[in-house]
Amino acid sequence: MASPPPPLAPPPVITPPPSRPRKGRGWMIFAIILLVVLAFSLFINFAQFISHALSFNHNFAASITREVGPRLEECLLKDNDSRNKIAVVSVDGIITGSIADQAGYNMVDVIKAQLDRARDDDRVKAVILKVDSPGGEVMASDQINKAIRVFQNKSGKPVVCSMGSLAASGGYYISAPCRWIVADPLTLTASIGVIMETVNYRNLMDKVGVAPVVYKSGKFKDMLSGMRATNEIPPEEHAMMQDLISQTYRQFTNVVVTGRGAAHHMNTTNGCPLSSNWADYADGRVLSGSDALKYGFVDQLGDFDDAVKATEKIVRIHNANLVEYRERYDITDFLSMFGQSSKAHDIKLDLGVDVPKLRTGERYFLWLPPTN
Repeated sequence: MASPPPPLAPPPVITPPPSRPRKGRGWMIFAIILLVVLAFSLFINFAQFISHALSFNHNFAASITREVGPRLEECLLKDNDSRNKIAVVSVDGIITGSIADQAGYNMVDVIKAQLDRARDDDRVKAVILKVDSPGGEVMASDQINKAIRVFQNKSGKPVVCSMGSLAASGGYYISAPCRWIVADPLTLTASIGVIMETVNYRNLMDKVGVAPVVYKSGKFKDMLSGMRATNEIPPEEHAMMQDLISQTYRQFTNVVVTGRGAAHHMNTTNGCPLSSNWADYADGRVLSGSDALKYGFVDQLGDFDDAVKATEKIVRIHNANLVEYRERYDITDFLSMFGQSSKAHDIKLDLGVDVPKLRTGERYFLWLPPTN
């Protein structure tokens, strides 16, 4: 009998090589994003270099730049194929010198830089100050007012104001030195006055059982403090604060008289001089553009296009190009935000209403509309 065949050996077990753990791709994504940002920054800088080189070739005077202050880029608003230009400088919203942008410059810095740029460019024949503001801080308004006066005196170029829907209080303060003022009939303007406020919360402290303890070097060192009872405030303090407000108010009225008087002198028979009773309406009230013309606070009723025509008539040119100077940002401004304090970049909720928070002890040329 034949012997059975030997049993077949089982097939060998093939063990796959141990797989290496896959490395995370987060660093690759980060590297790609960084390369894209850097490439974009290089492209923007190269484009700006080409633009500046072209402007240098076309007009040497227009290529003058300043090494300090905001970096500005000229943008064409209206191209009339003209060699002459009119620069438009806009003042929108609350006038303030305490809020800085991404590059660390405030509204006053930017407006001064824009006026400097317009003064340096021989092709710019005039400036239109486009105002849509309820006013703001006293110091910021005064600095812009002085910048406009200095610009007109040193450059010989007129500044024409075009008022939008609102040019009240500080908005009128910065308009007063302009050579010519154009307001819409429905513009709210004037509101010549000063306001300073504080909050007294002593009664609330008494109700919750909180007693203030104050050490001071002088009788008036805690002026405007809200922790004192009203009967603890010396009458001299009231008089001093009112005198401070009165001094600031006299400065406001002096700006109006000086600015409107100088403009009327240069405009001769054109424009509107202040009426003999204008001071009766400088009590903080707002006026419509039509009433403002009646009392000599403005020279003409019209819109922005009318302001352009008035400007061209003053400087005797026709169909000038309209330009404006906008701040230029690059990747360095974005990166610098991470090195600044978080307070400068707080995120704010926009509710569609621009209601400023008045700081205690700060004087304002500001018109506040009534709220419900």
